[in-house]
Amino acid sequence: MTAGEDDALLLSGIQHFAFCRRQWALIHIEQKWEENLRTVEGGLLHKNAHEGPMSERRGDLLVARGLPVFSGRLKIVGKCDVVEFWRDPEGVTLFGHKERYRPVPVEYKRGEPKEDLSDSLQLCAQAVCLEEMLACEIAKGFLYYGQTRRRMEVLFDSQLREELGRMVAEMRELYRRRHTPKVKTGRFCQACSLRAQCMPKLCRMQPVSQYIADSLKGGWP
Repeated sequence: MTAGEDDALLLSGIQHFAFCRRQWALIHIEQKWEENLRTVEGGLLHKNAHEGPMSERRGDLLVARGLPVFSGRLKIVGKCDVVEFWRDPEGVTLFGHKERYRPVPVEYKRGEPKEDLSDSLQLCAQAVCLEEMLACEIAKGFLYYGQTRRRMEVLFDSQLREELGRMVAEMRELYRRRHTPKVKTGRFCQACSLRAQCMPKLCRMQPVSQYIADSLKGGWP
């Protein structure tokens, strides 16, 4: 990491955090990780996205793979799977190129589009990083899903950007406190690779401190 990045959060954690606060803390605070079929498939998809030259030209399109990005405002750091730079007279200048280009981030995911915003928020974070680095505005990006083999357009509107800001602030506070929260369990726990280490059933149990506090309020039997 460069100066200013030593206290940055990993951009990839945004998707974890949106999926489950506890999963994010187990991975990014407690440094726990387990593989399952979903994580292996996801890793292979990202590997395929990064294969080939780091950059290539296809007519009016420049393709950059595994591009490192950083946001000083949000203090997040990571990599973009793919950034497409489309030739556009209203775009940005790139080192070594005379033409101007419009950047479009593309994130590769296994499975199919989700009902929540976890993937969209991660992609929006990539756009925010690129905007800071290139001094530009990025209106949209794409999520490519391995199961459907289709792209889904994501608009980086004010609502999505505001949610990203709130989420990163919450992540930073939990990380500062080194706190792993309990969460409401659900069917989504079945898909989590950290289920054995998380022990979600324990999240349903009342903490001893709360039991004692409740007992004091009501009087000891």
